Amino acid sequence: MAELMDKEVFREKLEAAVRGNSSEAAPFTTAWAEGRLSREQFAKWVEQHYHYVGPFADYLAYMYANCPHEDAKDFLLQNMWEEELGGDRHTDLLIRFGEVCGTTREQVESTENLLATTVGLQSWCYTMAMRENFIVATAALIIGLESQVPGIYRKQTPVLREKYGFNDHEIEFFDLHIVSDEIHGERGYQIVLKYANTPELQEKCLKAVETATNMRRMYVDGIYRSFVEEKQLA
Repeated sequence: MAELMDKEVFREKLEAAVRGNSSEAAPFTTAWAEGRLSREQFAKWVEQHYHYVGPFADYLAYMYANCPHEDAKDFLLQNMWEEELGGDRHTDLLIRFGEVCGTTREQVESTENLLATTVGLQSWCYTMAMRENFIVATAALIIGLESQVPGIYRKQTPVLREKYGFNDHEIEFFDLHIVSDEIHGERGYQIVLKYANTPELQEKCLKAVETATNMRRMYVDGIYRSFVEEKQLA
């Protein structure tokens, strides 16, 4: 029979699950960080990324509805507020970057050109948020997905200034998420460590984080295949 892991061991396993297939090491992330992408390819990324992160407040709202813990509900409300009302909406900052790269709000918001891998990630996020135990959904979306963001954007953001000449206003989306998602990720860890209080819940959380990293990597690799590899072969 499985035994309850102490919090230190459990956290180490959660962190290892994130590292196991982190999108920080994906070919698309590397190509971006090394300055091998074009502004057109950044625009294509925005047109996909919007449909993953755009509904993030919706995912959080479903999690909020399933959450019985006041402290965790407060965190979810704060996260939703930051996504939708905290100054500029995060999706508006993303669209701002996309417009500078050559796309339009209409193109970004359109669902006509979505990759199957983008739809897959978005659908999985909705499924986890709506149907899973709140604590497992927190492990999946906050630890497995959101906590990856600061490491990814720390690799990608410097080159946007240094090689491509974007200014702070144009890339505010990235600077903001390096800070906010580091805070959110740590809060997610604390909530999961507190409320995953049975061996079964701990195992489900670990599996959810592992699946989350696989889903995000699938999504990022889909963008790389469609907009980098195919361009190279053309």
